[in-house]
Amino acid sequence: MESFDDFLRRREAASNAYIAGDPEALRAMLTTAEPATFLPPSGAVVEGAGPVAEAQVAGAAAFGPGSTGRFEVLGSGSSGDLAYWTGRQVASMDVRGRAEPVEMVLRTTEVFRREDGEWRLVHRHADLAPPAG
Repeated sequence: MESFDDFLRRREAASNAYIAGDPEALRAMLTTAEPATFLPPSGAVVEGAGPVAEAQVAGAAAFGPGSTGRFEVLGSGSSGDLAYWTGRQVASMDVRGRAEPVEMVLRTTEVFRREDGEWRLVHRHADLAPPAG
């Protein structure tokens, strides 16, 4: 069974594929069971495994292959079938329709549940960090 630390490295790789416009690795990590929630930077509240998956996967269409990013993990852990990480996602985004990269820092909390032996994303909250200074 994959450790949560190993999974978190795969999660970061899936995030980097996502911001390059490819949501497939993230899609494979999303839960199909209830409950599921997504609180994106837009301020929306998305509930239910189906709507959450649709919203998360659709977002990748805004990004292009020149994006790069990394996780700055402030805390993480697992106990039994639940796990989490919290921190910042720091990225230089290739946003479709924009000539220059967009620098972005998201304050992020994600919660995972082990389902059939696999970690699945069941909750994501991400908002834009205030500008430095």
